[in-house]
Amino acid sequence: MTMHSILVVGGTGKTGGRVAAGLRARGADVRVAARSADVRFDWNDRATWDAALDGVAAAYVVPLDGALLTRPFAERAARLGVGRLVLLSGRGVDVPGYGDPSSAVGRTHVDGEDAVRSGDVPWTILRPGWFAQNFSEGFFREAVLAGELRLPAGDGAASFVDAEDIADVAVAALTEDGHAGRTYELSGPRALTMAEAAAEISAVTGRKIRYVPLSPDEFVAELVEQGWPAGDAKEYADVVAAIRLGLDAHISDGVRHALGRDARDFTGFVREAARSGAWRA
Repeated sequence: MTMHSILVVGGTGKTGGRVAAGLRARGADVRVAARSADVRFDWNDRATWDAALDGVAAAYVVPLDGALLTRPFAERAARLGVGRLVLLSGRGVDVPGYGDPSSAVGRTHVDGEDAVRSGDVPWTILRPGWFAQNFSEGFFREAVLAGELRLPAGDGAASFVDAEDIADVAVAALTEDGHAGRTYELSGPRALTMAEAAAEISAVTGRKIRYVPLSPDEFVAELVEQGWPAGDAKEYADVVAAIRLGLDAHISDGVRHALGRDARDFTGFVREAARSGAWRA
Protein backbone atom coordinates (compact mmCIF):
# COMPACT_ATOMS: atom_id res chain seq x y z
CA MET A 1 0.00 0.00 0.00
CA THR A 2 1.13 3.57 -0.70
CA MET A 3 0.61 6.72 1.31
CA HIS A 4 -2.16 7.56 -1.16
CA SER A 5 -4.34 4.62 -0.09
CA ILE A 6 -7.88 5.34 1.10
CA LEU A 7 -9.29 3.15 3.84
CA VAL A 8 -12.96 2.18 3.77
CA VAL A 9 -14.03 0.89 7.19
CA GLY A 10 -17.14 -1.21 6.75
CA GLY A 11 -16.26 -1.63 3.10
CA THR A 12 -18.64 -4.55 2.59
CA GLY A 13 -21.73 -2.70 3.85
CA LYS A 14 -24.48 -0.68 2.14
CA THR A 15 -22.51 2.54 1.92
CA GLY A 16 -18.98 1.19 2.31
CA GLY A 17 -19.22 -1.11 -0.70
CA ARG A 18 -20.49 1.75 -2.84
CA VAL A 19 -17.80 4.10 -1.55
CA ALA A 20 -15.10 1.55 -2.42
CA ALA A 21 -16.54 1.11 -5.91
CA GLY A 22 -16.72 4.87 -6.45
CA LEU A 23 -13.14 5.35 -5.34
CA ARG A 24 -11.92 2.60 -7.64
CA ALA A 25 -13.79 4.24 -10.52
CA ARG A 26 -11.66 7.34 -9.86
CA GLY A 27 -8.49 5.27 -9.89
CA ALA A 28 -7.87 5.50 -6.16
CA ASP A 29 -5.89 2.89 -4.27
CA VAL A 30 -8.61 1.49 -1.99
CA ARG A 31 -8.15 -0.54 1.16
CA VAL A 32 -11.39 -2.30 2.11
CA ALA A 33 -11.46 -3.20 5.79
CA ALA A 34 -14.03 -5.41 7.47
CA ARG A 35 -14.14 -8.66 9.38
CA SER A 36 -14.61 -10.57 6.13
CA ALA A 37 -12.50 -8.36 3.84
CA ASP A 38 -8.94 -8.79 2.58
CA VAL A 39 -7.82 -6.34 5.26
CA ARG A 40 -9.28 -7.76 8.43
CA PHE A 41 -10.79 -5.10 10.65
CA ASP A 42 -12.84 -5.69 13.77
CA TRP A 43 -14.08 -2.74 15.82
CA ASN A 44 -13.92 -4.91 18.93
CA ASP A 45 -10.33 -6.01 18.30
CA ARG A 46 -8.06 -2.99 18.47
CA ALA A 47 -5.13 -5.14 17.42
CA THR A 48 -6.59 -5.01 13.88
CA TRP A 49 -6.72 -1.21 13.70
CA ASP A 50 -3.08 -0.37 13.02
CA ALA A 51 -2.72 -2.69 10.04
CA ALA A 52 -5.80 -1.14 8.49
CA LEU A 53 -4.67 2.45 9.15
CA ASP A 54 -0.98 2.13 8.36
CA GLY A 55 -0.01 4.15 5.30
CA VAL A 56 -3.43 5.56 4.44
CA ALA A 57 -4.07 9.16 3.47
CA ALA A 58 -7.81 9.24 4.21
CA ALA A 59 -10.48 7.04 5.72
CA TYR A 60 -14.23 6.57 5.42
CA VAL A 61 -15.55 5.47 8.80
CA VAL A 62 -18.79 3.57 9.38
CA PRO A 63 -19.02 3.42 13.20
CA LEU A 64 -20.09 0.42 15.25
CA ASP A 65 -23.57 1.15 16.59
CA GLY A 66 -23.80 0.81 20.33
CA ALA A 67 -20.08 1.28 20.96
CA LEU A 68 -18.00 4.37 21.75
CA LEU A 69 -15.06 3.42 19.58
CA THR A 70 -14.94 6.23 17.02
CA ARG A 71 -12.98 8.45 19.40
CA PRO A 72 -10.07 6.05 20.06
CA PHE A 73 -10.05 5.12 16.36
CA ALA A 74 -9.82 8.78 15.31
CA GLU A 75 -7.03 9.33 17.84
CA ARG A 76 -5.14 6.34 16.47
CA ALA A 77 -5.66 7.57 12.91
CA ALA A 78 -4.15 10.93 13.86
CA ARG A 79 -1.10 9.28 15.43
CA LEU A 80 -0.53 7.19 12.31
CA GLY A 81 -0.65 10.20 10.01
CA VAL A 82 -4.07 9.85 8.38
CA GLY A 83 -4.83 13.17 6.72
CA ARG A 84 -8.62 13.08 6.32
CA LEU A 85 -11.62 11.40 8.00
CA VAL A 86 -15.13 11.12 6.56
CA LEU A 87 -17.57 9.92 9.20
CA LEU A 88 -20.97 8.37 8.54
CA SER A 89 -23.33 9.70 11.20
CA GLY A 90 -27.11 10.07 11.10
CA ARG A 91 -29.91 12.58 10.75
CA GLY A 92 -31.22 14.21 13.91
CA VAL A 93 -28.07 13.98 16.02
CA ASP A 94 -28.54 17.59 17.16
CA VAL A 95 -32.34 17.81 16.85
CA PRO A 96 -34.19 17.72 20.19
CA GLY A 97 -36.85 15.03 20.21
CA TYR A 98 -35.63 13.31 17.06
CA GLY A 99 -34.20 10.36 18.96
CA ASP A 100 -32.85 9.37 22.30
CA PRO A 101 -29.24 10.62 22.56
CA SER A 102 -28.71 8.18 25.41
CA SER A 103 -29.69 5.17 23.29
CA ALA A 104 -27.00 2.86 21.95
CA VAL A 105 -27.10 4.37 18.45
CA GLY A 106 -27.55 7.89 19.77
CA ARG A 107 -24.46 7.68 21.96
CA THR A 108 -22.42 6.30 19.07
CA HIS A 109 -23.24 9.21 16.78
CA VAL A 110 -23.09 12.00 19.36
CA ASP A 111 -19.72 10.88 20.70
CA GLY A 112 -18.40 10.03 17.24
CA GLU A 113 -19.17 13.45 15.83
CA ASP A 114 -17.58 15.14 18.83
CA ALA A 115 -14.53 12.92 18.47
CA VAL A 116 -13.75 13.90 14.89
CA ARG A 117 -14.60 17.57 15.41
CA SER A 118 -12.30 17.86 18.41
CA GLY A 119 -9.53 15.74 16.92
CA ASP A 120 -6.44 16.63 14.93
CA VAL A 121 -7.48 15.23 11.52
CA PRO A 122 -9.46 17.28 8.96
CA TRP A 123 -12.98 15.86 8.89
CA THR A 124 -16.27 15.70 7.02
CA ILE A 125 -19.47 14.37 8.59
CA LEU A 126 -22.34 12.82 6.62
CA ARG A 127 -25.80 12.81 8.19
CA PRO A 128 -28.16 10.81 5.97
CA GLY A 129 -31.82 10.21 6.70
CA TRP A 130 -33.52 6.87 6.14
CA PHE A 131 -31.85 4.91 3.33
CA ALA A 132 -34.01 4.08 0.31
CA GLN A 133 -32.07 0.80 0.25
CA ASN A 134 -33.72 -0.24 3.51
CA PHE A 135 -36.52 -1.46 1.27
CA SER A 136 -34.21 -3.54 -0.94
CA GLU A 137 -31.23 -4.52 1.25
CA GLY A 138 -32.11 -3.73 4.82
CA PHE A 139 -34.76 -3.49 7.51
CA PHE A 140 -37.82 -3.55 5.24
CA ARG A 141 -36.85 -6.05 2.52
CA GLU A 142 -38.42 -9.11 4.11
CA ALA A 143 -41.61 -7.14 4.73
CA VAL A 144 -41.69 -6.08 1.07
CA LEU A 145 -41.27 -9.71 0.01
CA ALA A 146 -44.06 -10.71 2.42
CA GLY A 147 -46.31 -7.99 0.97
CA GLU A 148 -46.91 -6.12 4.21
CA LEU A 149 -45.01 -3.27 5.86
CA ARG A 150 -46.08 -3.28 9.52
CA LEU A 151 -44.55 -0.22 11.21
CA PRO A 152 -45.35 2.42 13.83
CA ALA A 153 -44.82 5.24 11.33
CA GLY A 154 -48.39 6.56 11.29
CA ASP A 155 -49.02 8.73 8.25
CA GLY A 156 -45.66 10.48 8.60
CA ALA A 157 -43.31 10.86 5.64
CA ALA A 158 -39.58 10.42 5.15
CA SER A 159 -37.28 11.91 2.51
CA PHE A 160 -35.51 8.62 1.78
CA VAL A 161 -31.94 9.07 0.55
CA ASP A 162 -30.32 6.79 -2.01
CA ALA A 163 -27.18 5.09 -0.69
CA GLU A 164 -25.58 5.85 -4.06
CA ASP A 165 -25.82 9.56 -3.20
CA ILE A 166 -24.31 8.98 0.24
CA ALA A 167 -21.41 7.17 -1.40
CA ASP A 168 -20.92 9.86 -4.03
CA VAL A 169 -20.71 12.53 -1.33
CA ALA A 170 -18.25 10.39 0.64
CA VAL A 171 -16.06 9.85 -2.43
CA ALA A 172 -16.02 13.58 -3.13
CA ALA A 173 -15.10 14.35 0.48
CA LEU A 174 -12.30 11.76 0.39
CA THR A 175 -10.76 12.86 -2.89
CA GLU A 176 -11.53 16.55 -3.45
CA ASP A 177 -10.73 19.83 -1.73
CA GLY A 178 -13.40 22.01 -0.16
CA HIS A 179 -15.17 19.49 2.08
CA ALA A 180 -13.11 19.71 5.28
CA GLY A 181 -15.06 20.91 8.29
CA ARG A 182 -18.41 20.40 6.56
CA THR A 183 -21.42 18.52 7.89
CA TYR A 184 -23.65 17.36 5.04
CA GLU A 185 -27.31 16.66 5.81
CA LEU A 186 -28.41 14.16 3.15
CA SER A 187 -31.90 13.31 1.93
CA GLY A 188 -33.83 12.54 -1.20
CA PRO A 189 -35.63 15.27 -3.16
CA ARG A 190 -39.12 14.53 -1.78
CA ALA A 191 -40.81 12.91 1.18
CA LEU A 192 -43.04 9.83 0.97
CA THR A 193 -45.26 8.14 3.51
CA MET A 194 -44.81 4.42 4.01
CA ALA A 195 -48.05 3.87 2.12
CA GLU A 196 -46.72 5.90 -0.81
CA ALA A 197 -43.39 4.05 -0.78
CA ALA A 198 -45.22 0.71 -0.77
CA ALA A 199 -47.41 1.88 -3.68
CA GLU A 200 -44.35 2.90 -5.73
CA ILE A 201 -42.68 -0.47 -5.19
CA SER A 202 -45.94 -2.23 -6.03
CA ALA A 203 -46.35 -0.25 -9.26
CA VAL A 204 -42.86 -1.07 -10.51
CA THR A 205 -42.62 -4.70 -9.37
CA GLY A 206 -46.22 -5.83 -9.78
CA ARG A 207 -46.13 -7.12 -6.21
CA LYS A 208 -49.07 -6.27 -3.97
CA ILE A 209 -47.52 -4.47 -1.00
CA ARG A 210 -49.49 -2.63 1.63
CA TYR A 211 -48.57 -0.56 4.62
CA VAL A 212 -50.16 -1.47 7.96
CA PRO A 213 -49.73 1.26 10.61
CA LEU A 214 -49.17 -0.10 14.10
CA SER A 215 -49.02 1.58 17.47
CA PRO A 216 -45.55 1.51 19.06
CA ASP A 217 -46.79 -1.02 21.63
CA GLU A 218 -48.21 -3.28 18.94
CA PHE A 219 -44.96 -3.06 16.97
CA VAL A 220 -42.80 -3.92 19.97
CA ALA A 221 -45.09 -6.82 20.91
CA GLU A 222 -44.86 -8.27 17.39
CA LEU A 223 -41.05 -8.06 17.39
CA VAL A 224 -40.81 -9.65 20.82
CA GLU A 225 -43.06 -12.46 19.60
CA GLN A 226 -40.63 -12.95 16.70
CA GLY A 227 -37.79 -13.36 19.20
CA TRP A 228 -36.39 -9.84 19.50
CA PRO A 229 -35.10 -8.72 22.91
CA ALA A 230 -37.60 -6.23 24.34
CA GLY A 231 -34.97 -3.48 24.63
CA ASP A 232 -33.94 -3.82 20.98
CA ALA A 233 -37.57 -3.81 19.87
CA LYS A 234 -38.22 -0.62 21.85
CA GLU A 235 -35.18 1.10 20.34
CA TYR A 236 -36.35 0.17 16.83
CA ALA A 237 -39.80 1.62 17.59
CA ASP A 238 -38.17 4.79 18.94
CA VAL A 239 -36.17 5.22 15.72
CA VAL A 240 -39.29 4.87 13.56
CA ALA A 241 -41.08 7.38 15.83
CA ALA A 242 -39.25 10.22 14.09
CA ILE A 243 -41.20 9.44 10.92
CA ARG A 244 -44.52 9.28 12.78
CA LEU A 245 -43.79 12.63 14.45
CA GLY A 246 -43.02 14.37 11.16
CA LEU A 247 -39.33 14.85 11.89
CA ASP A 248 -38.09 13.03 8.78
CA ALA A 249 -40.18 14.77 6.12
CA HIS A 250 -37.91 17.77 5.56
CA ILE A 251 -35.65 17.95 2.53
CA SER A 252 -31.92 18.45 3.13
CA ASP A 253 -29.61 20.07 0.58
CA GLY A 254 -26.37 18.28 1.37
CA VAL A 255 -26.21 16.36 -1.92
CA ARG A 256 -26.49 19.57 -3.93
CA HIS A 257 -23.96 21.41 -1.77
CA ALA A 258 -21.44 18.57 -1.99
CA LEU A 259 -21.95 17.47 -5.60
CA GLY A 260 -23.65 20.34 -7.42
CA ARG A 261 -26.57 18.16 -8.54
CA ASP A 262 -29.96 17.06 -7.28
CA ALA A 263 -30.35 13.97 -5.13
CA ARG A 264 -31.69 10.80 -6.75
CA ASP A 265 -35.44 10.31 -6.56
CA PHE A 266 -37.12 7.35 -4.84
CA THR A 267 -38.77 6.23 -8.08
CA GLY A 268 -35.37 5.89 -9.74
CA PHE A 269 -34.15 3.85 -6.81
CA VAL A 270 -37.15 1.50 -7.07
CA ARG A 271 -36.64 0.97 -10.80
CA GLU A 272 -32.94 0.24 -10.36
CA ALA A 273 -33.56 -2.11 -7.43
CA ALA A 274 -36.19 -3.99 -9.44
CA ARG A 275 -33.82 -4.29 -12.42
CA SER A 276 -31.12 -5.70 -10.18
CA GLY A 277 -33.47 -8.37 -8.81
CA ALA A 278 -33.56 -7.00 -5.26
CA TRP A 279 -37.08 -8.29 -4.68
CA ARG A 280 -36.83 -11.69 -6.28
CA ALA A 281 -37.98 -14.22 -3.67
